[in-house]
Amino acid sequence: MMKLIKISFLLALSVFISCNPDDDNGVELRDEAEVAAENQTEILEFLQTHYFELEPTVGNSNFQTFQFNEITTETPNATPLIDSEFLKSKTIIQNDVSYTLYYLQVRKGAENEYQPSFADEVVVTFKTETLEGELADETVTPLKLDIPVSTAVKRGFQEGITEFTGASEVIENDNGTVSYSDDYGIGAIFVPSGLAYFANPPISTPFAQYEPVIFSFQLYKGIQADHDNDGIPSKFEDLNNDGFLNNDDNTNRDNLPNFTDPDDDGDGRPTADEIEVNDANGDGIITLDEINFIDSNNDGTPDYLDADI
Repeated sequence: MMKLIKISFLLALSVFISCNPDDDNGVELRDEAEVAAENQTEILEFLQTHYFELEPTVGNSNFQTFQFNEITTETPNATPLIDSEFLKSKTIIQNDVSYTLYYLQVRKGAENEYQPSFADEVVVTFKTETLEGELADETVTPLKLDIPVSTAVKRGFQEGITEFTGASEVIENDNGTVSYSDDYGIGAIFVPSGLAYFANPPISTPFAQYEPVIFSFQLYKGIQADHDNDGIPSKFEDLNNDGFLNNDDNTNRDNLPNFTDPDDDGDGRPTADEIEVNDANGDGIITLDEINFIDSNNDGTPDYLDADI
């Protein structure tokens, strides 16, 4: 029987700030590929010279904090991060620049739980820090982050957190707290600056321009999001399949991208009335094969994207 973790639940939803290095806010930018190469060297050196430990956190005894320590003559048998059985990597292409994103997957999470996408919500505790160990931000109280719109979410976090799942049990207690079974995802992501703050780090943090970020976390729950409640999960409203939800996915060219627009084609009829949704297996997760995109005139454009219908 898994031990249940009793923790309070804090919700947060903040205004969207882009994580794309093209958004310079007036700052003269360095070449992204050049910075990516420098960051790659810095991160690899860190992975080769440091190891990690998980330590209990004051305020939440079940939240384990990553501690990254340098290997010294006193710790000759420590396993470098680069040789850890938990270290994984993936390739991210952005602005024609290829990034290697390294992440520790100490525990992926419960096998049968929902794995969040770039368009979803997650419940996490987390810490952000520099490679030198300077703390930028930390929460020991579970926080709900909306991946496409939260200021806390950058491209590197998005690409890393979506490799994990949450806990198998979630219980709402009478006292207002929430309990999670002890099989949630545990990980850390080593993020090049081009997939984080690049030239515009938050003023109140220790991050310098073009500096990598370490983002460590516990993922308690992934939540499929439907931001406009039109019946189509937001991840299916990425029309050009680029992994972002923005004005490139705006059928009627108004001020609302499709994932926040309850009438995607602007014909006055809500999208929800132009599709049919059937959660056939009753799991609360909508898949593409559970949506009937009606095409009344058989022109190849579904009614919800066809202003003529």
